[in-house]
Amino acid sequence: MKVLKVETESVLVTLPSPIGSALGQIRDFGCVLVTVRTDEGLTGENLIFTLNNRRTAVLRQMVDELADLIIGRDPGHIANFWARAWKDINFLGHKGVPVVGISALDGALWDLAGKAAGLPLYRMLGGAQDRVPVYHSGGLWLSLATDELVEEAGRFVAEGFGAMKMRLGHADPKEDIARVRAVRQAIGPKIKLMADANQGLNEAQAIRLGRMLEEFDLTWFEEPLPAWDLDGLARVSAALDTPIASGETEYTRYGFRRMLELRSADILMPDMQRVGGLSEFMRVGHMAESHDVAVSSHLFPETSIQALGALSNAVFLEYMPWFSPLYNERLTFADGCAIVPERPGWGFTFNRDYIAHLRT
Repeated sequence: MKVLKVETESVLVTLPSPIGSALGQIRDFGCVLVTVRTDEGLTGENLIFTLNNRRTAVLRQMVDELADLIIGRDPGHIANFWARAWKDINFLGHKGVPVVGISALDGALWDLAGKAAGLPLYRMLGGAQDRVPVYHSGGLWLSLATDELVEEAGRFVAEGFGAMKMRLGHADPKEDIARVRAVRQAIGPKIKLMADANQGLNEAQAIRLGRMLEEFDLTWFEEPLPAWDLDGLARVSAALDTPIASGETEYTRYGFRRMLELRSADILMPDMQRVGGLSEFMRVGHMAESHDVAVSSHLFPETSIQALGALSNAVFLEYMPWFSPLYNERLTFADGCAIVPERPGWGFTFNRDYIAHLRT
């Protein structure tokens, strides 16, 4: 089997209403859909995205530029592609847009490999668990009033979610504490609650706020510091009893290796498009396992679940349904877990009819 061509298309996914976090307001997403076609009629699919449709064209161009590394070649030689692509981007650097481009093609090749084998990817990669604990991350935004937070948290519990995440980021930490207290009181002590500062604090602020949060028994305190301050994050982690989760803005195994060396976080959170695709997600997951460190996921629940299903140290799937309408299939849930699809590849295919109305 050989790759005949790589197709990319850009679509705009708009939120029903803007949402707010410490990173700013989010209105929509520029998505680049990637399809790898072969001479045997099989295809592999994947997607990458940008916030507020900024630099979408740059990402798409990066994927198009890297496509010549797989056209005419065996799509099953994924590790070979990854190694050649890593060398190819050396001049531009091994973070940012070049790595996202690799991720896009890597994921499409893995989807294709699963379809060719007739297996879901989690089974091809070892099959550690067929269901993964899930937390709802598609709400409890900084832009909501406290009574709206309470109402939404109650709705998530009624829908069967046993864990959820809220955002922090008020100038006065006492406001954040009041909001966390209201949500905890609304959902009770048995529902797991995470809080995400979206990189909005400095080291002193994070330690102060983190100590104020201890009474609420958070499952984790996420991204308190800017992504580049791994040394400061390690000091925050050492100062608090609440576990620290971070890594969504980190690139490849090398960034996560440094996090593990410093003990910057108790839970690593690779992002499927920043980490370097499924290939690198698995390398990071196994590296974390060798340090007895847990992993969760960041966004992309439809694809991340296959990686988490293959890792015995995976503890949570982030359920963020931003891109779910782009797929024909839906995630299923039971008893606070997301069920890993048994369909081949990712187990999710693009809804072309829906996508036709989103093209930019």
